[in-house]
This record gives sequence, C-alpha cells and structure tokens, in this order.
Amino acid sequence: MMYPDGGLVDVFVIERSGRYIVTDYGEALGWLGTQSVRGQLSSKQRRLVDDVCLTLGVELYRGQLTLRCENPENLGEIVHRLAQAVVRVADIWFTLRTRAGETVADEVGDWLEERQISFDRAMKQSGRSERVWTLDYQTYTDARTSLIFLLSTSSRSAARRLTEHAAAGWGDLNHLKVSRPHTAFVSLFDDTADIWRGEDFKLVEALSEVALWSRPDELEQMLKAA
Repeated sequence: MMYPDGGLVDVFVIERSGRYIVTDYGEALGWLGTQSVRGQLSSKQRRLVDDVCLTLGVELYRGQLTLRCENPENLGEIVHRLAQAVVRVADIWFTLRTRAGETVADEVGDWLEERQISFDRAMKQSGRSERVWTLDYQTYTDARTSLIFLLSTSSRSAARRLTEHAAAGWGDLNHLKVSRPHTAFVSLFDDTADIWRGEDFKLVEALSEVALWSRPDELEQMLKAA
C-alpha cells in the first residue's frame, strides 16, 4: 500500500509477552500534517481521522494508529487493517483538495477557530460607490475588527484579476476606516502556489495590510494588533 505521493506505507509489529502491537508509529498523521502549510491538522481533518479510526476499529494513541493482536493467527488481518487505516487517513488530504479555493477558505476558518479569533464569513459591506462587496472574513478581537480578502488561485492569469478586485474593494471601502477607526483591511495571499508576483503585492499594500498564509503567526499578530 502507498501514500498519495507514492511513498510506501510502513507498519510495525511489536511482540510483548506473546501478544502483538501493530502500529504506524505516527507516520500517517505526520504525513498528513506535512501536506498543510501550517504543518498541523485542521479541526476538520482531525474529525475525519477520528471517523476512520472508529470505522476500522483502530486506536489513536499519542498520534499513532494502533491495533492489538492476541492471537498470532489473526496477525495478518490486523496488519492489513492497520495499513488500510493509514491509507484512509492519508487520503483525507486528497479528499479535502477536490476544490483548492474552498479548501484554503475552510483551512483559514479552522485556523481562526483554533486561535480563538471570532469571525464571520462572507460578510457584505457597502462601498462609497454603493457597490456591495463580499469580504471572505470579518474577524473580531479586543483591539480591532479586521476585514479580509482571501486571494487564492492556482492560475497565474487569475492572480492579477484577484489583486485588482481586492484593490478596487479596499479603495471603495476606505470610508469605513473613517467611521470605524479600529477597522483594519487585510489582504491574505494563499502563497502555497508560487504564482504571485511583486506587483500583485504592491497593488494592495498601499490600501491594506498584506499577510501570507504560509506565515500564520504573523497573521495572528496582525489580527490582534492594537
């Protein structure tokens, strides 16, 4: 059996007093975590991992998928079931990426929940031109309210259109900073794909703060800044 990237699945069998413990030594969750920019599982991924373990009767102990075997005659079946669980856990990464834009949006939402930052999604705000703009997120902390455009695409040709859309939005919504002095504008770039150019950042940095999804700690500081 193999991981989605072609790597072989390793399963380890430990004998203790005539009994066997079959484990992956945490490789499945470790592999899944490395596929995320943040290097850790989202809350949605953890729920799906729990579902896999429940379905296959596998124990999740300290990040390791584990099965116990009392009868040596059943060892082959136990090894196969654990390997199957490893593959199912790894496939969670593929399942959640059927539509890249939606996946990143969900990951950002999960991350905000983990950092205990209150937020709303798809918030609408009227600009000075009376055009209604849809913000991907509006976050709330003690110090500020942040409006966020998420710029995420796998197409270089679409990247420019996204930044132009964000720049137009920030320009039209600028009146909010006057009426709401603790409001911040944030352009969040999904830089998991190397498609953004220097001019994309420059287009919005004069109108908003620029954050990179690959640097979540900096994003957190930005959203909580006084």
